Formats: sequence, C-alpha cells, structure tokens
Amino acid sequence: MAIQRIESGPRMSKVVVHGDTVYLAGLTANKTVGQSLAEQSKEILGLIDGFLAQAGTDKSKLLQATIWLSDIRTVDEFNKVWDAWAVAGQMPARACIEALLQGPDKKIEIQVTAAR
Repeated sequence: MAIQRIESGPRMSKVVVHGDTVYLAGLTANKTVGQSLAEQSKEILGLIDGFLAQAGTDKSKLLQATIWLSDIRTVDEFNKVWDAWAVAGQMPARACIEALLQGPDKKIEIQVTAAR
C-alpha cells in the first residue's frame, strides 16, 4: 500500500496518508505565538482544516486528537474554541495533556488522525 507524504522535510512530514488513514504531525501556532490560547487554538485548527483538505478529508472524519496545553488550567478556554470548531456528533477519541512546549509563548500543540 502506497504512503503519501505532504510537506515532507528532512525531519518530519506534516501529513502522512496510508490507505484511508490520515496522520497529522503535532501542530503549533506560528502567526499567533504570544497571543491568547484561544487565538493560537483557532490558528492551529485552521491549519488542521487545510491539511485535512489536502489529504482528501475533513474534520467530520476525525478519529483521534491529542492536545498538549502548557497550562492544563486553560482547558476550559480551549474547549470553547474546540466546541465551536468540531462537528457535533462526530467527535474523535481525545486526550488533553499538560506539557512543556517549545518555549513560553507557545501555549498549545494539537495532533489529529482522520479517516478519508
């Protein structure tokens, strides 16, 4: 079975497609670094929408999501953004974890897997 890689570099690919499964790398904010968790979350979810579209799928087919927060006490702020973005009735299996991220200005990282 062929493997498709999207935005592949020397260290990683942003997206890997194997069969009908689409794996996204963990994504962090770029344009909104240093801004609120909500703004960073919206940017990342927009990136996810774009990468899923490139792979021939969309957020209604999410299978799994892992969210890393720099401060777990901000989970309610994130959940408001997530709930507005995610497709009701099509929620993936999800984990939300506190972790040290790539510097103090990055508040969140999100990784998802989807079906096509």
